Amino acid sequence: MPRRREVPKRRILPDPKYHDQLVAKFTNAIMRSGEKSVAEKILYRSFDIIREKTKGDPVKIFKEALDNVKPMIEVKPRRVGGATYQVPVEVRSGRKMALAIRWIITYARERPEKKMEEALSAELIDAANRRGAAIKKKEDTHKMAEANKAFAHYRW
Repeated sequence: MPRRREVPKRRILPDPKYHDQLVAKFTNAIMRSGEKSVAEKILYRSFDIIREKTKGDPVKIFKEALDNVKPMIEVKPRRVGGATYQVPVEVRSGRKMALAIRWIITYARERPEKKMEEALSAELIDAANRRGAAIKKKEDTHKMAEANKAFAHYRW
């Protein structure tokens, strides 16, 4: 964190096809080594697969999946008198979205499908239907916070 002043947030331009800022943010998260066109192709192809499988609007399903994966609370380590406690804290809105995006992409990459488009579309459909690895990660995070509720008074 800077000591002098608040660092201004960078504005992310909406993506060219769906004109949505969230889709552009997701594209940037998929991207590796600055290959934005490759990341866009992966995301747009996965949206096409979602459209074929569900016969619905892929952006709507995408947003529903992100909303289902967003965590409400998480644990943060807090050092008190030589002991480290896992203290449950509420997650800020920007971090909620960042965690949801990160978890969906991470678990899509771990899926057994051959192509990333197939894996990503499957993970997004699973998350929209409240199942899959990203939803399990959210539930595990919530369980961890619930288990450490006794240390909530150490919140800073």
